[in-house]
Amino acid sequence: MERRRRIGAYGLCRVGGRVLLVRAAADADFPGVWQIPGGGLAHGEHPAAALVREFAEETGLAVRPLRPRTAIAEVRRVADLGVEWHMDRIVYDVEVAGGMLAVERTGTTDLASWLTEDELAGLPLMPFTAELLGRPVGPLPDPAIDRPPRPLAPAPPRRGQRFGAYGLVTDPADRVLLTQIADGYPGAGRWHLPGGGTDHGEQPVPALLRELVEETGQLGRVMELLEVDHTHNPAAVGPEGYPVDWHAVRVVYRVAVDSPTEARVIEAAGGSTARAAWVSRPEVGTLPLTGVAARTIRLYTT
Repeated sequence: MERRRRIGAYGLCRVGGRVLLVRAAADADFPGVWQIPGGGLAHGEHPAAALVREFAEETGLAVRPLRPRTAIAEVRRVADLGVEWHMDRIVYDVEVAGGMLAVERTGTTDLASWLTEDELAGLPLMPFTAELLGRPVGPLPDPAIDRPPRPLAPAPPRRGQRFGAYGLVTDPADRVLLTQIADGYPGAGRWHLPGGGTDHGEQPVPALLRELVEETGQLGRVMELLEVDHTHNPAAVGPEGYPVDWHAVRVVYRVAVDSPTEARVIEAAGGSTARAAWVSRPEVGTLPLTGVAARTIRLYTT
């Protein structure tokens, strides 16, 4: 079974004790199953922009993303497509800014509804939605039983989308942990936040803690999700040696290292990290930083 990945943005919207959900249409992967509104990112699209677009398409409502609530991974098999999807789902808290509740005319949902806690009981829910709402997680139906195999569109050549988890990592001395990008990778020589891409089936927080050990030799404690970042480079040249239309989506967490040691790269040779270092706040301003590192340090350190 072919493995594929998809990144999506979703919104948890509550008003007066009710939560807004949408129902999957007959041609969706799991017809009749309910979830919070949202969907896949277009290539190069910021997750918050994708969330606003998907809400308008699925519910007719204009919404305002407030803050990222969580990021979770979900692996599911769709037998009639012959694919095992790894879904990276970024969930925001959102508020309604305008519009009228409506039904999506053409798409993967066929109903949007404000539901009370009592009305949620007995409804089939996508697992990530059930967990968010504190409901029991039940088995999903098998749509392949009732429909013939569907063709899976080929992946576009020389185009990539990557989901990664990164950390604003500090120690009790208020130093910041940074990693330097190795030669041959986009941004070579600049100092970056520790972290990296998640593996198929891997959750963001365990992935970040794994990367922290591999890149810096540190044991960390993830405290909170700070922000969601993205970058789109239509001609990124990396170790492949040719331009790739590259879209990277990053979730950035606050991480504490309670017992710091000397920072050192321990991942196998040939990785994207050249060096790791603990840096004092005054020293940070003297280093060439990546955009996400500079912005995160500026916004979330005092």
